[in-house]
Amino acid sequence: MTFVGELEPAALWRHFDSILTVPRASKDEGRMRDHVVSVADSRGLAHQVDAAGNLVVRKPATPGHEGAAVTILQSHLDMVQEKNADVDFDFTTDAIVPRMDGEYLAATGTTLGSDNGVGVATMLAVMGEMEFAHGPLELLFTVDEETGLTGATQLDADLLLGRQMINLDSEEDGIVYVGCAGGGDTQLTLGLETEPAPVDGVALSIALTGLKGGHSGCDIHLQRGNAVKLLGRALWAAHLGGGFRLARFDGGSAHNAIPREAFVTVIVTEEGRNGLMAAVKQEIATIAAEYAPADPGMQLSVDDAPAPETVWDEATTERVLRLVNALPHGVEAMSYDIPDLVETSVNLATVKPFNGALRVGLSSRSSIDSALEALRRHVRAVGLLAGAGVEEDMAYPGWKPDLESRLLEVVKVVHRRELGTEPEVKAIHAGLECGILGKKIPGIDMISVGPQIEFPHSPDERVHVASVGRFYRLVAATLTQLA
Repeated sequence: MTFVGELEPAALWRHFDSILTVPRASKDEGRMRDHVVSVADSRGLAHQVDAAGNLVVRKPATPGHEGAAVTILQSHLDMVQEKNADVDFDFTTDAIVPRMDGEYLAATGTTLGSDNGVGVATMLAVMGEMEFAHGPLELLFTVDEETGLTGATQLDADLLLGRQMINLDSEEDGIVYVGCAGGGDTQLTLGLETEPAPVDGVALSIALTGLKGGHSGCDIHLQRGNAVKLLGRALWAAHLGGGFRLARFDGGSAHNAIPREAFVTVIVTEEGRNGLMAAVKQEIATIAAEYAPADPGMQLSVDDAPAPETVWDEATTERVLRLVNALPHGVEAMSYDIPDLVETSVNLATVKPFNGALRVGLSSRSSIDSALEALRRHVRAVGLLAGAGVEEDMAYPGWKPDLESRLLEVVKVVHRRELGTEPEVKAIHAGLECGILGKKIPGIDMISVGPQIEFPHSPDERVHVASVGRFYRLVAATLTQLA
């Protein structure tokens, strides 16, 4: 146990402290699911796992409240695993190292996993909680939310009797969410024509690091730099002034994280070396000045590298740089109906080597289905123009706000009574599982709440400790009100 277990409310934080020690990558949540099952077994609670690996734990109503409607609490077991390049950490074995950052809890050089670990810890606390009354509960723990919402998509909805649900996966204190964006991913695969590296060539490793990154939905409006796009921009500017060959382009780590780092290996003649370095540095300096308010930590490094055996030929080098520069990234449209809500956006998320080719991943989002499809057609068209193969997953649905929701009215009443403030009611530009679950369980009444979590999906992730107490109080009081 660490100091985390001594925070308040202790019933929640003790569980979160344990969660920090449990590996829980997307698609590898078995150990986390086993941990939840062990807690359920210790409380004598029935549970069931579906074919996709989603877990439902059932907790009977407190005496006298057996006739209340079943309420579902829902969170996801997996987390985004991001770390700084200079941090020696293995997410498959190492415990996350917590630290205090003023009023916030953060991790040391890695993501904290408060998204959605605080939600999971809340549900574990509710399993053992005897201090408040509640009706019958179904505690739904889904898998693989972070890499495609596949757990929710493949959920066996017959496991659930409840028709009102509190999702615990939003990230702003004092806000009740009633809608979310839909989205879909695209993978572009570009063939790479290679040739022997020139014997008189000089190999350079160029890295753009130190950017903040962040959640590709929640943080896209902050206009932070995308390391892949910006390094591609600098290289394209340099390429116009003199030839070089690429031998490597690698950046980004997850479809839902804005790339913080990007790396290339280039081959240039000894005569062209200084000119190339000067051109890249000049363009990055220009970019750094543009992005200084949003991303002041941007760093460029240019170092000698071992000479590769092969390089991409001239046409391939140009095609890769054109593709990266032509692909869209960032906010495409703001909502006409909800102030300050991003309606449509795209994240150029990853550029990776893949079986002798280059694989470029993008994640598109919109709260309007037709706008989402138009944006994905845009991405597809750019990829086809570059000669890339195009693969698209099935888009997941958004969650249309219902401002007449009974559950929303209950939560608003409880929020005013318990926390003394009127909550904001908003939609979020991210893919909450509510959109999918709403399609799988027609007529279900849903809201989403959470504590203050900042910079999720990056090593800067942190959660405001006091907001977790308010969040837990709101959830507990809402369950009592519904009973």
